[in-house]
Amino acid sequence: MLYIQAKELSESEVNISTQLLGQLDALLPSGTPGQHRRRIESNEQKKKRMKPDSDVTRLSPSVRNQLDSLANMKGEQVSARVTPEDAEKDEWFVVKVIHVDKETREFEVLDEEPGDEEESGGQRKYKLPPSRIIPFPKRTDPSSILDFPPGRHVLAVYPGTTALYKATVVQPRKRKTDDYVLEFDDDHEEDGSLPQRLVPFHRVVALPEGHRQ
Repeated sequence: MLYIQAKELSESEVNISTQLLGQLDALLPSGTPGQHRRRIESNEQKKKRMKPDSDVTRLSPSVRNQLDSLANMKGEQVSARVTPEDAEKDEWFVVKVIHVDKETREFEVLDEEPGDEEESGGQRKYKLPPSRIIPFPKRTDPSSILDFPPGRHVLAVYPGTTALYKATVVQPRKRKTDDYVLEFDDDHEEDGSLPQRLVPFHRVVALPEGHRQ
């Protein structure tokens, strides 16, 4: 008798559960709730990543001003990395800007004093992106002059050459227009010491991040 009652109660619970599941299926949209939610989120993420055409084609005033300032560098001497990205070492030289393409933002520069290793033996031209160009401080514009403290690593023109090398500032300066006293890396004397060399302020720039020498 008890077995029969228990069996009837069990069958009744199954029927009630089946009815409840049917009602839930009627209320919920097709597909599992989790899948529907993920699909909405992915669409929203795509919308966030997409930019209106106007944002891509329209240049902001700050970008225009930057391009104008680059174009104004024509005829000036700048420091330029002439070696490719996959080179073992970065080679920086003093070059002259002869043209700036506003559309491609490329600098066409001229190495006016190529080294003895140049096969052509003459002046050499390069087309470089802005990331491989560092303007020198201007003698007539104090706002462009940077003040590097002692101990700071910089990139500077080695005296008597047009090549730039990593160096360390070793003495403080009283004025921004004073020469820097630098110790160049790998510039060892026979006794292993590093000589201190004077370099004009307008031939010293910040050391690029990730510089290889």
